[in-house]
Amino acid sequence: MAPKAPAAKRSAPTRSERLEARVSADQKDLFLRAAELQGRTLTDFVIASVHEAAVRTIETMQSIQLTAQESRAFAEALLEPREPGRRLKEAARRYIETTTR
Repeated sequence: MAPKAPAAKRSAPTRSERLEARVSADQKDLFLRAAELQGRTLTDFVIASVHEAAVRTIETMQSIQLTAQESRAFAEALLEPREPGRRLKEAARRYIETTTR
């Protein structure tokens, strides 16, 4: 495995887009303090924090959203449950027998 190039020689992603936000003085002070604690510039801290929050939000939403077909199947299962199968009936019978003795 080839060693990584020194940080100064690695190409950074091109940052061509601009993002602006107005914040209160208290918020800016808080962000600056956190950035300093991590040894980052305010810009690096904000970009990393927003990126992390965006990835986490997308992962969370993707894992709980159902497709239209999945939603229909879920609703149908709730509204029209199937008859319990043989194995479930046997398990329920065994449970009742062992807990009512």
